[in-house]
Amino acid sequence: MVRILGIDPGLRCTGFGLIDKQGSQLIYVSSGCIRTDEKTTLPERLAVIYRGIREIVETYAPQQAAVEKVFVNVNPQSTLLLGQARGAAITALVSTDLPVGEYTALQVKQAVVGNGKAAKEQVQHMVRRLLSLPGDPSPDAADALACAIAHAHGGQGLGGIATVGLRVRGGRLMEAPRTAASTSPPIARKKT
Repeated sequence: MVRILGIDPGLRCTGFGLIDKQGSQLIYVSSGCIRTDEKTTLPERLAVIYRGIREIVETYAPQQAAVEKVFVNVNPQSTLLLGQARGAAITALVSTDLPVGEYTALQVKQAVVGNGKAAKEQVQHMVRRLLSLPGDPSPDAADALACAIAHAHGGQGLGGIATVGLRVRGGRLMEAPRTAASTSPPIARKKT
């Protein structure tokens, strides 16, 4: 069994979702949002995200994590803030030695719905069906769970890249080939 933590980064609300993968079966563990106070400073909000993710990792002990990638949108300021929230989330994950896979929204939707241009409601519905939930999760939690599901399926052959020295292939973590540009040692992982 492998426990996977999915993260949908956001400055106002960072979604999280945990699933267990047992063979080909996916089992829901937990999901929710880490909310920040818009009245506080940016560093304080980033600290809330960082601490919230660390607390989730300590509570649920996932073995792998998956984070949605961010792309530039119409508003550069929003993109920058979202990137900073994503950075806080990834830093929290790698500080606990978790291997982190990264997936675009298109890859996540393709893996979960079968259509890279699926609407949020379709993602929520498919997450509900795949995990046998009694109702649709919130949009942020659904996106995080979808990211974890995509990772559990090995990115559907999309070659999700994990942290330094690791690569996701067929749902398994493998040592990535070393190159001259990659001089950092691989991250030590805890045995489970």
